[in-house]
Amino acid sequence: MSALCRLIRRGVLSGRPLCHSFPGQQHQRVGRAAATVRTVSSASPVNLTYDVFDGKGGSTPLVFLHGLFGSKSNFHSIAKSLVQRTGRKVLTVDARNHGNSPHSPAMSYEMMSEDLKHLLTQLHIEKCVLIGHSMGGKTAMTTALMQPGLVESLVVVDISPAQTTTRKTFRNYIQAMQEIKISSDIPRSTARRMAEDQLRSLVKERSVRQFLLTNLVELNGHYAWRVNMEAIAAHLDTIMSFPSFDTVYEGPTLFLGGASSAYISSDDYPEIQRLFPYADIQYIPDASHWIHADKPLDFISSIISFLQS
Repeated sequence: MSALCRLIRRGVLSGRPLCHSFPGQQHQRVGRAAATVRTVSSASPVNLTYDVFDGKGGSTPLVFLHGLFGSKSNFHSIAKSLVQRTGRKVLTVDARNHGNSPHSPAMSYEMMSEDLKHLLTQLHIEKCVLIGHSMGGKTAMTTALMQPGLVESLVVVDISPAQTTTRKTFRNYIQAMQEIKISSDIPRSTARRMAEDQLRSLVKERSVRQFLLTNLVELNGHYAWRVNMEAIAAHLDTIMSFPSFDTVYEGPTLFLGGASSAYISSDDYPEIQRLFPYADIQYIPDASHWIHADKPLDFISSIISFLQS
């Protein structure tokens, strides 16, 4: 019998919810946060929520970090397949201000790296294979450069240690999400259609609209964004940038880009080689920025080949 997913959720079920209710007008601007999300101070690491897919083998676990506006569920099908094919334990993790992890007014790659270190310490994981997509890839790189002893090897998915040039696009996403108004006490399917209709003017690609709508949650008949829109908007320039490092990570590293994406360009190669001298750079044909969604089998095969090399 193949390894089954054992779902484990970590501590964010206590504390004050960000939003209990909304004003009573017919149409209301979509607020923030589901009832299970709490706010924490910016000074200390947050207790990240995560899912565990348990493998039978004893090899180093794989830890997946999602991108901006994503969540740990983005990698569930990938995680299940990798458990079956490698026998390794796989974790998928919600970043701060995303999914079911706590909200914090502060957001930087150094902080998100400390959050991850805090989680790995709690789980008694001394080393992991770190796999991060986009924002999660920058968190993974930061962790490898700040805490190289935690990272046995590194996979960076369609992002580089450089300034991301699409910040205007993400500002449009944020503006569109903040302006949405949805009626109360309507079916979820109706609410999603209403939200998607309003997103169309600023978010042209249907696949991106569907991705953003994974963050729309229902609470007592009202609809809210589970991501912390205020913190993301306030720190978008930081999220689009990357910290400066003089250190290097000398472990095995794979930069895996989408051939139809511009997030890893040849202009980035010198900085990749400076910080990650043992990096290999590969591209998956016909894949956009969301490689794992566009080409899941190729994505899984690339990771397995990297693990076996």
